[in-house]
Amino acid sequence: MLNCMVVGAGIGGLSSGIALHKAGHRPVIFEAYGAPSDGIGGFLTVAVNGFDALETLGLKAAADNLGFSTPLMSMYLGSNGKHLMDFDFGGSLPDGTTARTMTRSELYSLLREEVGRLGIRIVYNKRLTMVEEDRDGVRAVFHDGTTERGDIVVGADGLHSRVRTLIDPTSPAPRIIPLLNTGGIVPAGVLEPGPMDVEAGRMKMVFGKRCFYCYMQDPDGRIWWFANPLQRSSEDPATLDAGARKAWLTRLVAGDRTIMAAIIAATDDIIRPYTTSDFPSIPRWHRERLVLVGDAAHAASPSSGQGASMAIEDAVTLGRSLQGLEPDAIPEALGRYENERRTRAESVVEWGRRNAAPKIRGQFKRVFEDLVLPVVFRGIARTSTDNFDWVYRHHIQWDTAN
Repeated sequence: MLNCMVVGAGIGGLSSGIALHKAGHRPVIFEAYGAPSDGIGGFLTVAVNGFDALETLGLKAAADNLGFSTPLMSMYLGSNGKHLMDFDFGGSLPDGTTARTMTRSELYSLLREEVGRLGIRIVYNKRLTMVEEDRDGVRAVFHDGTTERGDIVVGADGLHSRVRTLIDPTSPAPRIIPLLNTGGIVPAGVLEPGPMDVEAGRMKMVFGKRCFYCYMQDPDGRIWWFANPLQRSSEDPATLDAGARKAWLTRLVAGDRTIMAAIIAATDDIIRPYTTSDFPSIPRWHRERLVLVGDAAHAASPSSGQGASMAIEDAVTLGRSLQGLEPDAIPEALGRYENERRTRAESVVEWGRRNAAPKIRGQFKRVFEDLVLPVVFRGIARTSTDNFDWVYRHHIQWDTAN
């Protein structure tokens, strides 16, 4: 049995703790913040490959009750309301499970409850500063001067990972994508009756005149939306107060032939805009007994729709790679884990960046692209059948021999 120190208690860290427990080891999760993050964050979508990985962790049935099914998306031009294309968001698993949109807090709470049920400890207010290795294992040093010993350190500490810099100080910084991310949820019944122009469960994606955005309705009548404004050096919308933030977004969607302006006006709590980033590649995911999972290794643009799903896949693959092993076999097992995950993860990162590229539209580019996007999407429609199976049909066979 390995003593596993997981750094970070987000989606990737909690999933890793559960997977390592399934593999027969003893994980402890160390979180830099002083308390759980219930109720924090916006919303996300777990794709069918993420649900497939949750099935391996025994959590798919519970996750099927989170959020609402979002199996479809449609693309439109905001300038004239023209419909471009309909997409199937990953299809479904054999039991009918589709992609589901949920708050981050819902998924986090599900994982944290499972961690508690399994008796896995989470230790808060433990910010990692250093890891020392010797022949007997690893010694983690935290900002408060305390130390812990174990057999392995799993870095699930996100985009600005400390574990990543300990593995390789030359690792590149995140690559900025010049799009901000913001959004919100409108309670049922707040909008005037009848304005919703898309059925429940379908994401309406709009290439607006000044901003890309998406909105959808859940079965209870709430409206969920996000927007990806261009990030400009001349402004910092993150500093705006709630009223100014709403006015800024309203200006961006003004003139589009959608109901987005009314949705923004009806939203009381708009997420503070934040910068989006990704990693094209990093030199190393592991070193001896240190290893990375999730965004610490391969952060993808939100346009991939794969952030949470890929983190859960990492956790399952890492747990499977380490099951039944003794400490001296850790470096070889981590090498297998990295070899198995790297190509897929980096492909998803680049796919997400390609998905983000059409959203980056200045005024002159927008006028041109509004003319050519219908042709582009007609071409995609002719060739899209099964094009994305490599993303959504991924399955990790837990009982594969090491």
